[in-house]
Amino acid sequence: MLGGSVPAGQPLDIEGASQPGLVTKNGLVLYGTDGKALLVKNLQFEDGKMIPASKYFSSGESSSVELTDDEKKMAEEIRNIWKGILSNVPAVEDATDFFKSGAASMDVVRLVEEVKQKCPDVQLQTEDVYMATTFQDFIQMFVRKLRGEDQEEELVIDYATKEVNNMTVKMPNQCFINGKFEDAENGKNYDTINPTDGSVICKVSYASVGDVDRAVAAAKEAYETGAWGRMNPRDRGSLLYKLADLMEEHQEELATIESIDSGAVYTLALKTHVGMSIQTFRYFAGWCDKIQGKTIPINQARPNRNLTFTKKEPLGVCAIVIPWNYPLMMLAWKSAACLAAGNTLVLKPAQVTPLTALKFAELSVKAGIPKGVINILPGSGGMVGQRLSDHPDIRKLGFTGSTPIGKQIMKSCAVSNLKKVSLELGGKSPLIIFGDCDMDKAVRMGMSSVYFNKGENCIAAGRLFVEDCIHDEFISRVVEEIKKMKIGDPLDRSTDHGPQNHKAHLDKLLEYCEVGLKEGATLVYGGKQVDRPGFFMEPTVFTDVEDHMFIAKEESFGPVMVVSKFKDGDVDGVLQRANDTEYGLASGVFTRDINKAMYVSERLEAGTVFVNTYNKTDVASPFGGFKQSGFGKDLGEDALMEYLKTKAVTVEY
Repeated sequence: MLGGSVPAGQPLDIEGASQPGLVTKNGLVLYGTDGKALLVKNLQFEDGKMIPASKYFSSGESSSVELTDDEKKMAEEIRNIWKGILSNVPAVEDATDFFKSGAASMDVVRLVEEVKQKCPDVQLQTEDVYMATTFQDFIQMFVRKLRGEDQEEELVIDYATKEVNNMTVKMPNQCFINGKFEDAENGKNYDTINPTDGSVICKVSYASVGDVDRAVAAAKEAYETGAWGRMNPRDRGSLLYKLADLMEEHQEELATIESIDSGAVYTLALKTHVGMSIQTFRYFAGWCDKIQGKTIPINQARPNRNLTFTKKEPLGVCAIVIPWNYPLMMLAWKSAACLAAGNTLVLKPAQVTPLTALKFAELSVKAGIPKGVINILPGSGGMVGQRLSDHPDIRKLGFTGSTPIGKQIMKSCAVSNLKKVSLELGGKSPLIIFGDCDMDKAVRMGMSSVYFNKGENCIAAGRLFVEDCIHDEFISRVVEEIKKMKIGDPLDRSTDHGPQNHKAHLDKLLEYCEVGLKEGATLVYGGKQVDRPGFFMEPTVFTDVEDHMFIAKEESFGPVMVVSKFKDGDVDGVLQRANDTEYGLASGVFTRDINKAMYVSERLEAGTVFVNTYNKTDVASPFGGFKQSGFGKDLGEDALMEYLKTKAVTVEY
């Protein structure tokens, strides 16, 4: 059924219809007696040939090119190749169908290789044979390739360029819809800001509701009728491997863009933001041809001879909405699993950090990902994100962000069309440090648990519980180490601590610290903005934090260490306090006692528990929270299942 307005097209008389049909760029529109419209994607002629309905008026002219004398000679040589393969056919006529004549997949490979041997300049793929099965169609396709007429339209990008980090960085800054970069439908754009100095990096298209609808339509068409939906899973994996290779080839440029757009320290951006993104795509590329169902013995299997089996199938068009703290990595964590499962996607990057997502879109085209499979829409959550939540053609939405927004998305997805949803939301991750820990490691990893990526880390330790007997020493050593940290330009390789992501977030962190002071917590270090251009905040330490305080309950999402004491030996007491939160994303424990470590890890109510380490995530290990930290997993095999549906088939034979 066609929703919304009918695009312009050419009328076509339909016998018995209440009014003429309309051949449009999207297909053939047919009108019922009730006035409602149906969109037909493909048409089949009496001879069995199938064409896109949008090509109805041009199918005859486009299916036949006049061959030159040299091309006719080449056609006869190819006819002989067909004869050699189809030995059971008396003669190869123009209408001879390769597969109806008995050819199999091995014959396809032989045909492609023999033709390439005759004409090495033609880039022929096995997929081409499946799309042109008759001899006449095959020759027409071959000649077009020989002439270069089949080449896809070259990707046009209006780059924003910048000389930075000893390189020229080229950044796409428009919406990416159906394989093309284009301005937002309403012509609007906005400034994306460098948090290091507050300067404008470039203007970026500000997507509208109309852009969302066009992107979803492109993704739906790519899934239902495009090459992606027909593609062999192993070939799909090959494209994702190629995409990962291109990301690796451009890793310095990607890390530089990530650094200037999000404030990430360059070395961290290179290793984690970009490095783990590459690993994620490689990991899920390997899953593409390993998505399998099961055979199930059922009670009715005898004597009626029934067979029941399950199939894992893609969901269709998926929406992905990602945050600003790890712009490229969050894209990779969700998109790689989504694409490996065979879905198409529309992704909204955070409004303040859109640039690596748009660069990724460019690389996806170079990797050969078909048009419409990946669509990127920079813009606001209230407009783009809301429309994605409401859109009736989207079957799944994956979101990482705050708990309040996650609840709103979940409600919209339920009311609209009961979309499948996975949510990775807020956290207040407890880290328990016992007196019998390795103090050097506890100090080092405790600081990393809070200050990693400037504290803009979803699994950051939001509250440290330190055993009374080591509390003062721990705090003293942490402050000593903070004083050694270099705060400055994230592109400087020696910088430890870069700027916060954007000004509104910095202001929120400063307000957070003010609340902590008013409630009676002790500010041991920091709590202020650094006196320099940009959005820099001092690494901060609060002690004497009591359970009822605001900073004990709510996450800062910044470089603020919140420390509470617990009585020596009170394991169950500190566990109760650690679990007294509505969140359950991550947690940690430091102790040399393995029995204590196992006891605590079993009782911590969190999706991830780190023992004598922190922030150690891996692409093969599932990641996600409990309680109001959300549900569903990123990474690992579990993530793949988030983007698949199970179909049960029972056959009586």
